[in-house]
Amino acid sequence: MSVVTDISVNEIRKQFPILNQEVNGKPLIYFDNAATSQTPQVVIDALVNYYQKDNANIHRGIHTLAERATTGFEATRKAVHHFINSNEVEEIVFTKGTSEGINLVAQAYGRKFLKEGDEVLITGMEHHSNIVPWQMVCEQVGATLKVIPVDQNGEISIDQFASLLSEKTKIVSAVYISNSLGTINPVPEMIELAHKVGAKVLVDAAQAAPHHKLDVQKLNCDWMAFSAHKMYGPTGVGVLYGKRQVLEKMDPYQGGGEMIREVTFNGTTYNDIPYKFEAGTPNIADVVAFKAAIEFMNEIGFEYLHEQEQALLTKGKELLFDIDGFQPIGTAKNKASVISFLIDGVHPFDLGMWLDAKGIAVRTGHHCTQPLMDHFNIEGTVRASFAVYNTVEEIERFAEALTDIVKKFRK
Repeated sequence: MSVVTDISVNEIRKQFPILNQEVNGKPLIYFDNAATSQTPQVVIDALVNYYQKDNANIHRGIHTLAERATTGFEATRKAVHHFINSNEVEEIVFTKGTSEGINLVAQAYGRKFLKEGDEVLITGMEHHSNIVPWQMVCEQVGATLKVIPVDQNGEISIDQFASLLSEKTKIVSAVYISNSLGTINPVPEMIELAHKVGAKVLVDAAQAAPHHKLDVQKLNCDWMAFSAHKMYGPTGVGVLYGKRQVLEKMDPYQGGGEMIREVTFNGTTYNDIPYKFEAGTPNIADVVAFKAAIEFMNEIGFEYLHEQEQALLTKGKELLFDIDGFQPIGTAKNKASVISFLIDGVHPFDLGMWLDAKGIAVRTGHHCTQPLMDHFNIEGTVRASFAVYNTVEEIERFAEALTDIVKKFRK
């Protein structure tokens, strides 16, 4: 696979002011993109512009600022609708992030429709955000949580998945791309099989949205959740997509302003979707700025994103896997641009601190996937995750730094 030209990457890097700095006297290398990607100047400008010109509450005001703020907010909803190809713009619900989206489905749908004896199926590589909400609702209603096992390569078997499905399976909630391993799961096939037994499917696309062109109509998932801050957007903004017929069956998750149609002391009638799930004043400014992030990704194009990130992944494997004591964790054939690893005899936290001293930002720990770490019988890993603004030169400096650290440690 050819590497995207440095000129192209350098032009992209110029749009990210945070990358132009030194950390501990070294040029910053930011390899923590699976946790949070950086934001381009257009997103920062959109955020500043809102506060400088349009700051007002939305939907209920008739003055000019309120109307401009509402227009900007709803323009982002339309942008997300086109970005994931939902059937209707009303199928887009704004949340604080992926975690809130999953919790919303677990409580607003699961608590209402699950009953004792029903089963919820997840994978063994889920983020805590796609484990704990289902544990909670299963405990509340008496349902059972079942787990699709992960093999030593960090993959799940579609045959094993199929064998766990039954008429008792009411919900399948699965991560599209593992945040810890980079494994890309066979989600389209999983959705098709789950629907054959009558189960609803939620896709955790937090890691997929930055890397893959998503088409919810083609996937035919019932819900999808993802976060803006992993796709070059602001923090505190998430999206829950849901099919209209499913969302309309769900009760509101929270009560307050905007989600109501009429309130009396004798009772309340609820607003239409998506507003019945958006109680209170939302994170208006960051939602407005999220549109600029979507436009940034669309301008680059997913073909370019994929080529650049896969080239970095290939180069990383080439340079890192030969380092003394290097142990890759998660060697799936189909992977996103994530390399999780250990070095024999070196604690990942120590590696993380030593790399930071060289200006290299990586993530260390269990990555909110403790059951997955238990499966591999480890405490955690060092995780390097790459984005479109990263370069081959940074990979080379990373490999040199890691080699130097290991040599010094061995002495």
